Amino acid sequence: MNIGDVSKMAGVPAKTIRYYEDIGLIKPSRSRNGYRSFQKTDAHKLAFLGRARALGFSIADCRNLLQLYEDDSRNSAEVKKIAQEHMREIEQKIRDLDDMRGTLASLIAACAGDHRPDCPILSSLGDAGNI
Repeated sequence: MNIGDVSKMAGVPAKTIRYYEDIGLIKPSRSRNGYRSFQKTDAHKLAFLGRARALGFSIADCRNLLQLYEDDSRNSAEVKKIAQEHMREIEQKIRDLDDMRGTLASLIAACAGDHRPDCPILSSLGDAGNI
């Protein structure tokens, strides 16, 4: 099948498929005229990668997860370790976002939002002490 067909089947944009090929995540065969030719297994790998990326796994993690997925003698502890590390990263991002929300909420509350030019939001953003 061609790239458009596999894109629809796997739910992954053609541009992403080309990128995955460029970085070696997938290796579709090529026809005599040079066109990519995808098999059902390629569509399955692409769908796998699409779901992994939707969960926020990095390209490096996706590469490792795909290798483990294709390895029948894999150790599930390796998969769990990758997922646990990713969970720790997500939890840190949530803490960082909570901090940002708190800071922004304080700045918004401190701003009168009226016709006067003084604004604590702009003052905070322009604070040279943060450089």
